[in-house]
Amino acid sequence: MRKVFIISSIVVTAALLVWSYFWIDALFGFVIVGPLMYMGVADMVQKRQAIRRNFPLAGRLRYLFEDLRPKIQQYFVESDTDGAPINRIERSVIYQRAKKQIDTVPFGTQLNVYAEGYEWMTHSVNPLDHNQLDHNPRVRIGNKDCKQPYDASVLNISAMSFGSLSANAVEALNAGAKIGGFAHNTGEGGISPYHLKHGGDIIWQIGTGYFGARDENGKFSATAFQQNALRPEVKMIEIKLSQGAKPGHGGILPAKKNTPEIAAIRGVKPYTTVFSPPYHTAFTTPIELIEFVQRLRELSGGKPVGFKLCIGRKSEFLGICKAMVKLNLYPDFITIDGGEGGTGAAPPEFTNYVGMPLLDAIAFVDDALRGFAIRDHIKLDCSGKILTGFHIVRAMALGADLTNSARAMMMALGCIQALECNKNTCPTGVATQDPYFAKGLVVEDKKQRVANYHKNTVASFVELLSCAGLSKPEEINRTHVYRRVFMNMVKTYAEIYPPIPEGCLLDEGDAPMEFESYLKRASAERFNT
Repeated sequence: MRKVFIISSIVVTAALLVWSYFWIDALFGFVIVGPLMYMGVADMVQKRQAIRRNFPLAGRLRYLFEDLRPKIQQYFVESDTDGAPINRIERSVIYQRAKKQIDTVPFGTQLNVYAEGYEWMTHSVNPLDHNQLDHNPRVRIGNKDCKQPYDASVLNISAMSFGSLSANAVEALNAGAKIGGFAHNTGEGGISPYHLKHGGDIIWQIGTGYFGARDENGKFSATAFQQNALRPEVKMIEIKLSQGAKPGHGGILPAKKNTPEIAAIRGVKPYTTVFSPPYHTAFTTPIELIEFVQRLRELSGGKPVGFKLCIGRKSEFLGICKAMVKLNLYPDFITIDGGEGGTGAAPPEFTNYVGMPLLDAIAFVDDALRGFAIRDHIKLDCSGKILTGFHIVRAMALGADLTNSARAMMMALGCIQALECNKNTCPTGVATQDPYFAKGLVVEDKKQRVANYHKNTVASFVELLSCAGLSKPEEINRTHVYRRVFMNMVKTYAEIYPPIPEGCLLDEGDAPMEFESYLKRASAERFNT
């Protein structure tokens, strides 16, 4: 397309010169076409804006309209149900932090503080000096059976596969993780050369398709798993049970995005739509799941192993807890994915109407683990529209130890929410396998933006801690965040999600009323309870 643009511009210029009978006409033609040619070439060679790089001249309109948009629109937050994945205010914050631009806003609060659902955190009349706090807080992941614990950042890159994302996008994310010292989740598509090229820390996700850990029949292979699990870049292993955007469905890789390279990495046929099964074949019961966790831990040389899920039937998760207690074996971490989690391709019914939202799920899982007196063995990770420092605070207030982000990391790469992820036509080169679009994303530029976003967001989180008079993340609890539940009623998270007593679920007779029916149905021997 670029060559066509250059050739066509030259042809037009030549035609104008030939057509002109007088030199002034020729000069006029050159004055009009020449600057356009210069601007087009400048767009193609610059490396900071993928839209201009992929769409010379025409791409400038996007930035023009962005500048002309009435400033008052910045003060209106778009509803999460109107088709906009991220509202304008949050989008602006992400872009500013990624580009290291001014990280402040004018004119005060930009939200309707009297709207139902508005949330805020408490501050102290005696705040701490945030410069004296640890600006790189870490969370040690690894319990009694783990031989290689990992000190993870409080914010990491959530699961996104090579295939869903372009090679350049994967490279930039991993290189950014290397610069910033945080972890990069591979997604269920397996480990590609682009995950390894820059040496960033990897969380290897094992999905129902067992990509990178499967035999020729698509079943789990201990030999194939071990070859990847022992790589020094792999710091943790995550078994994906379900994801928030399409729980109970399984991953989807559209045929257009399944190139021969991706097919070889996954062990499938190229240019076919790849549907990951909605269920695992390596285990079928809660006990078998926990035994599988231990098996992977041993095969990996003792690296932290956990599982990721979107909460569905509460009784099934309680059954998993019963299996942990019965075997005295525990995952090193559990990743909670909220029903609002993102994806490159999913049926709309699954995206909008299946799966528990993140905040409710974190509170439930934290309570369940405490109810079985096993919380100290397991770290809680979470994902689902984690975008800002405040989002990290509220997740931790409900029980999370660390967080992941996918949307914000994509926007740091240059994603403009074109919503073309499932069509292979992403104009910024983030979610596409089309070489033309992918070349617009320059790794050297975008890797630094990913690192910038992470650093500045974690710094914002630390500053929020200090304003609340807290010196470390572990001190956050459910009393630190408020929500307006009605126009004239405000409650803390502790009131909305009241914690349950430690160990109260070990005996069904001691279970709180809201857990009674779920606990009675929960079984360590089977799911679907």
